[in-house]
Amino acid sequence: MRRTRATEAFFGRRHGKSLSPAQEDAVARLLPELKLDLSQPSPTDLQALFGTDVEGVRLEIGFGGGEHLHHETGRYPRVGFIGVEPFVNGMAKLASRLQQEPRPNLRLYDDDATRLLDWLPTASLDGIDLFYPDPWPKKRHWKRRFVNAANLDRFARVLKSGGVFRFASDIDTYVDWTLLACRAHDAFGWRAVTSRDWHEPYEGWPGTRYEAKALREGRRPAYLTFVRQ
Repeated sequence: MRRTRATEAFFGRRHGKSLSPAQEDAVARLLPELKLDLSQPSPTDLQALFGTDVEGVRLEIGFGGGEHLHHETGRYPRVGFIGVEPFVNGMAKLASRLQQEPRPNLRLYDDDATRLLDWLPTASLDGIDLFYPDPWPKKRHWKRRFVNAANLDRFARVLKSGGVFRFASDIDTYVDWTLLACRAHDAFGWRAVTSRDWHEPYEGWPGTRYEAKALREGRRPAYLTFVRQ
């Protein structure tokens, strides 16, 4: 996930290496069909966004190459998923996979996640996932991290009571930052009893390429779960 210099912005660099013709075709074919149109009023019931019956809706912010998002949409075909990824190459990777394995319970958004959060109805989500966001490792840049008081307010507004916010990172300072930020917010309680609760991956976790790189380089990920009170 990448962001601009604005403190609440979600992205900065949107393009990496050039897309292959097949990737360009996948994005051109699928994104217009799956992309949410925020110029329209948000539906009272988010289930109306999907081309299949769903029993709840989850959001993944910054899905990278889409490994986890594609995996979860297949595991839970009766759950609707919204994936946000402004980085074109990540969107292209997921679009290419969706051409082979489509997911009718998936919708996408390729811009700033805060705009989507502000568009969503109150108490409309069952869960929010934020995995391996840009850590902004330099201390003077920490204010740019996506986990902040304003965005936790946004999460609190759109999550249902009992809804879950999940956060994973291999950067110790960001893990500590997130724990402190959620502890300071009245809407969130940390679901953990022992260290195993945050050092073991989530049930059914498929892993990501970024995570594999972190493990190779000796960084131990943490998997945090917070419940909307």
